[in-house]
Amino acid sequence: MEARYIQKGESLDYLNTTDEKIKAGNVISLVTRIGVAGCDIAPGEVGSVEVVSVFEMPKSGKTAIPMGTAVYYDGTGITDEKERTAEDEEGTKTANIPAGYAVASAAADATMVRVKLLG
Repeated sequence: MEARYIQKGESLDYLNTTDEKIKAGNVISLVTRIGVAGCDIAPGEVGSVEVVSVFEMPKSGKTAIPMGTAVYYDGTGITDEKERTAEDEEGTKTANIPAGYAVASAAADATMVRVKLLG
């Protein structure tokens, strides 16, 4: 097998397949992880998505998150919970998207948490 170098991989090319502009700094689901838009990306256009950096992000969970804790994106913010109960079906669990790990502790009442993305 032979491999050919494409790019460093700290940011990736991302095609915006939606009908709305993705703004720089928006969290983007990459199915098994997240990335952060590195620039505005117009519909149908390609832009950069950061996948290895540290970002300060809104914290949605209500518990303290110690440094080094694996964290997840629940669609609104960052939590330390792997899954959540779906609002539309009682008792159904929905997996949160792995985001990375906390690079600094965040208190239970904190509104933000610093996250090292998975890459």
